[in-house]
Amino acid sequence: MSKLSNYVTGRWITGDGSGQALYDAVNGSLIGHASTAGLDFKAILEHGRQTGGPALRKLTFHERGRMLRALALHLRNHLETFYRISYQTGATKTDSWIDIEGGIGNLFSYASLRRQFPDEPFCTDGDAIGLSKQGSFMGQHILVPREGVAIHINAFNFPVWGMLEKVAVNLLAGMPAVVKPATVTSFLTEAVVKEIIASGILPEGSLQLLCGSAGDLLDYVQSQDVITFTGSASTGLKLKSHPQVLAESVPFNMEADSLNCIVLGEDVIPGMPEWDIFIKEVRKEMTVKAGQKCTAIRRIFVPAGKLDDISKALSKALAQTTIGNPLNEQVRMGALAGQSQREEVRSQVQKLLASSQIIFGSLDSVQVLDADAEKGAFMSPLLLLNEKPFLDTAVHEVEAFGPVSTIMPYQSLGEAIELARKGKGSLVCSIVTADQSIARQFVLGAAAHHGRILVLNNDCAKESTGHGSPLPMLVHGGPGRAGGGEEMGGVRGVKHYMQRVALQGSPTMITAVTNVYQKGAAVTEDEKHPFRKYFEELSIGDTVITHKRTVTEADIVNFANVSWDHFYAHTDHTSLEGTIFEKPVAHGYFILSAAAGLFVDAKKGPVLLNYGLEECRFVKPVYAGTTIGVQLTCKEKTVQEKKEGDEVRKGIVKWLVEVTDQTGEPVAIATILTMVKLKQQ
Repeated sequence: MSKLSNYVTGRWITGDGSGQALYDAVNGSLIGHASTAGLDFKAILEHGRQTGGPALRKLTFHERGRMLRALALHLRNHLETFYRISYQTGATKTDSWIDIEGGIGNLFSYASLRRQFPDEPFCTDGDAIGLSKQGSFMGQHILVPREGVAIHINAFNFPVWGMLEKVAVNLLAGMPAVVKPATVTSFLTEAVVKEIIASGILPEGSLQLLCGSAGDLLDYVQSQDVITFTGSASTGLKLKSHPQVLAESVPFNMEADSLNCIVLGEDVIPGMPEWDIFIKEVRKEMTVKAGQKCTAIRRIFVPAGKLDDISKALSKALAQTTIGNPLNEQVRMGALAGQSQREEVRSQVQKLLASSQIIFGSLDSVQVLDADAEKGAFMSPLLLLNEKPFLDTAVHEVEAFGPVSTIMPYQSLGEAIELARKGKGSLVCSIVTADQSIARQFVLGAAAHHGRILVLNNDCAKESTGHGSPLPMLVHGGPGRAGGGEEMGGVRGVKHYMQRVALQGSPTMITAVTNVYQKGAAVTEDEKHPFRKYFEELSIGDTVITHKRTVTEADIVNFANVSWDHFYAHTDHTSLEGTIFEKPVAHGYFILSAAAGLFVDAKKGPVLLNYGLEECRFVKPVYAGTTIGVQLTCKEKTVQEKKEGDEVRKGIVKWLVEVTDQTGEPVAIATILTMVKLKQQ
């Protein structure tokens, strides 16, 4: 490989000049050069806005989700190639699995998330809001894709995950991306993007890649764009303060490296499973990716009386970690990303040593297997000890972004909470304890200072993904030093790439805009019962108003006997004093069942089955003698994807069920779902 290519404006282009030299982190050999010199960054952003954006916004959430799934399946066919290149970044097989297959897993997760959105290019957000007494004026929030570009500027530690964790979210939201990975490991990102582009799965302009400097890219950002950054707090602050970013009020999400911590609960003693879990977790977080993780454990807090025992146990565990060539199956920790990164870590450790001491490892030497310690960017794990964490504060301010962590004592749980806060905001904090009261006190005391808290004990350890693993459906980010941002988090993450709009108008008009029936909107009644209509024939607002039924005492007694629900309010005349009920009241589920009896069309037809109940409220007591009627209205429709083995195509229809009494007042409101056959098979 001589020079990496950038994928921009629909083609692969190599930058001008020699660019930055990239080296194999294991043996120091030259891999190639990366450059973005000469690229037209303004044109790159315009290509995303004018080509990628419109193409993605034409697709529905379901179509975009299926696109992500197809992409994930495609990338899985090229794992062998990706792993081979990943070893050159210094990553072991386990490290590479986290980066490569973890990133692909994000695509699968967000592909599945499509089912939580409508089969529309946009979605409603929250419940409708009544704004008038007569119900003719209302509000509804909607979310639409932003019409700019998501610009992702990532750190070097996860060249695949760092890209895929972010683009999965913006692509599902309907927004294109420009990805700028850290140059030092961009050769792996380039290999993955080459397969993405070759697949033809994404619309052109959906994804562009910069292997090298971001140049003057931020000079051309606009208000519809979104910028995300993962890396050092100082670099993030510089980017966030760019004049154009400020002038255009461009959303900027920062996930900064932070001084994450782990706490050993006061209840944990040698011999308990939690003791071994703690040792294993710390060793893993110090050695996976050679400690080059924004979530890695940097600070270790243990009860003062157990400081010596924990220090010895951790040192013993670290001593068993084989370091060297990641291609060797015996190796458990590989190299840092490069020589410059190793020098940076050593420099930061020197700052820490002003108030701490090394109790395991060596700053200047390391034993390696099947490799050259100097040609490769290898480094010994370093366990430091700081005996006065309240007085010597460098440990709460300086981060060595490598296999380095500092152990410190605490005297009480209150002190542990205070020490955890001293990092001034982190991505993740863990506590290992078997005591529920300790866990509760710690979480409530420390939560405001951390983006995620893992409570680890023997109950969950076998299935826990661990301290350092952000999960697609949970938010990733943290306050303060951690950047104050938030990404992923399932639906929450998708909303970061969409504009929330407060829509106001009449129920009929908002129904027409959103394709979701709003209470009070105009309805359509015809001679054909809605249950006789195929999925395509149903329109939002199709309604049936039923005949009426009078509830009797016999109904209430019989339902109690059939259901075995003999709650006093339904059956005991003598126990109603002091309650809200005047006399025995009909069961809520009887009212719902009676409503179904009124609105259901009994003949065999397009309705295949009752799919469930989404919401239900019983708003007024129904006594014997009350006459009820029902209005059933088609509220929302979603086509179901045909799975392998399915014999018929079908969709899910949501129906608004409004049950009223003889005065016209509502007694029950529900949303039910039916599975309805499509006419076109």
